[in-house]
Amino acid sequence: MTATAKKHIGRNIARIREMRGMKQETLAEILGVSQQKVSLLENAEELEDHKLEPIAKALEIPLEALKNFSDDAVFNIISNTFNEHSSNNNNYQCSINPIDKLIEVYEENKKLYERLLETEKEKSRVIEELVRKVIKD
Repeated sequence: MTATAKKHIGRNIARIREMRGMKQETLAEILGVSQQKVSLLENAEELEDHKLEPIAKALEIPLEALKNFSDDAVFNIISNTFNEHSSNNNNYQCSINPIDKLIEVYEENKKLYERLLETEKEKSRVIEELVRKVIKD
């Protein structure tokens, strides 16, 4: 006679959250609840689907995966969804050369510095003239 262990949905939430590298505070912020509420959810043996749906969405997994948790299933889901946008960057060709941009910014900085230096020289010249004029008078 074999008895099937009843799934503890709260443990499933905690395990998946930990596997995602997410803290209770982070999950709480996403759900718009307190960290204590997330702790209570993770201690709950059963939860209704309407409460599980936002949690599954926050953990970026299907509701059924959350309800029917197994380590193998979660590893597959996370590995398939964790870096879902990374494939978009495989053939990225940068049309702006960063070194050219850096040189351009450096040259602009140099010109601004030279203009500032000229302005300071002009100020000094004007001040010297004023001092000479005051001394003569």
